[in-house]
Amino acid sequence: MADEFPFEISPMFEGERIRKDGMYAELAGPKSKGFELVRAADMDDVEDGKFTLIGPDISDMEEGSRHPLAMIYKIAGELVEADLESIVERRNHEFQNYIQGFMHLNQRDDVWMRVSKEAVEKGLTSFESVAKAIMMLFKNELPFIEKVEAIYITDMDEIEKEIDNAREVYKARDDRTRDLHDEDVDTFYGCTLCASFAPTNVCVVTPDRISLCGAINWFDGRAAAKVDPEGPQFAIPKGDVIDEESGEYTGVNEAAERLSSGEYDRIKLHSFFEYPHTSCGCFEVVGFYIPEVDGIGWIDRDFAGTAPNGLQFSTMAGQTGGGKQVVGFLGVGVNYFRSPKFIQSDGGWNRVVWMPKMLKDKVLNDIPEDIRDKIATEEDATDVDSLRTFLKEKDHPILERWVEEEEEAPEEEEEAETAPQAQGGFTAPQMMQMPSNMPSMPMMSGGGSGGVKVILKNAKVSIDKVIIKKQD
Repeated sequence: MADEFPFEISPMFEGERIRKDGMYAELAGPKSKGFELVRAADMDDVEDGKFTLIGPDISDMEEGSRHPLAMIYKIAGELVEADLESIVERRNHEFQNYIQGFMHLNQRDDVWMRVSKEAVEKGLTSFESVAKAIMMLFKNELPFIEKVEAIYITDMDEIEKEIDNAREVYKARDDRTRDLHDEDVDTFYGCTLCASFAPTNVCVVTPDRISLCGAINWFDGRAAAKVDPEGPQFAIPKGDVIDEESGEYTGVNEAAERLSSGEYDRIKLHSFFEYPHTSCGCFEVVGFYIPEVDGIGWIDRDFAGTAPNGLQFSTMAGQTGGGKQVVGFLGVGVNYFRSPKFIQSDGGWNRVVWMPKMLKDKVLNDIPEDIRDKIATEEDATDVDSLRTFLKEKDHPILERWVEEEEEAPEEEEEAETAPQAQGGFTAPQMMQMPSNMPSMPMMSGGGSGGVKVILKNAKVSIDKVIIKKQD
């Protein structure tokens, strides 16, 4: 294999990160455009092993430059069917990460790749070698593929012509699960394709919950497990229902403990706060709790701005990813917004207070009509104060939660009399009334001799060391 390709190919290179200072070229990603697409075809329509490049090759690119990239694979075989397209498509992510010096992130029309300087120095100067390696791996690892052909596009005009077609294909796949729900099946599916980046992640795909990357729905998982039982997609018996509203099942909990090596033993598929689904790193959107308004905001990869909490997507993604179960942050696939069970145990859409406009417009028809205009975007609110004002003006359902908190507050007045006023008009005790398992601290002002009493409600606190020093 070393003689055939100008790079090493091995699973040991999965998880390799190419930083900016070691990058020769960046492909697609948030500052450019691209996609990956697999299409099933008849045997006569596929020329096995053929590679076509439309646009400049790696050797034509300058060091440090950025270029668009689309990858289209045509597959054929007696067992190949349309249901397998997204599964093979997602394996492109895995197999490209087998290549030393080549990094692949995300999926569908969110793909982001980098080629390292070292790889180019060693001879990785053409996309043909990359495509040939991927085609070889497709046939070796997925024996139902008998013939495969690859088309790579680095010409922006050509990508612009093809990308809408790709998006139509993605949409058609996602729409298949519209009328199928968790209660209609007895088997869910798991996926471990992100294990190299997030070893404790437990990705559970159900009719009402697409994979975090947005690339695999329930039908895709079923098809993959059928043709490749030992592969990264596999059946998870649903088991008994523990809590239908939050989406907790005995089979999922057992799988969570097994797949996370004991790190987690409970997952509630439709909960934001209590035992939420783990988050890998390839998720399309991050949800984040905004304690000052007791609401939930969502931010996607395409939004380069700052959310009302003062953070960007990249920062929150770093906090959320890695296969962690993080209370107050949650990674999801965009199609989960279309699920009737969307975070239903924590209020569903009535708990959503902010989204970037582009993301909101993308799922607008799936937002209940009575709340569409009450969810703020960056055009309406850029910080907590303006968000709070917007929610009041629009009479957002979240205001009902504020009333409940204010009614409870007098019970804690004696404990809270020294607590300072927090941003957005909440007192510290009100900010402390957070969902179960979510530790939080009120904003504290410096100075003063009275001190501040901190009240942690329903918090889990772990302290390795406490150092107490006397001040002179």
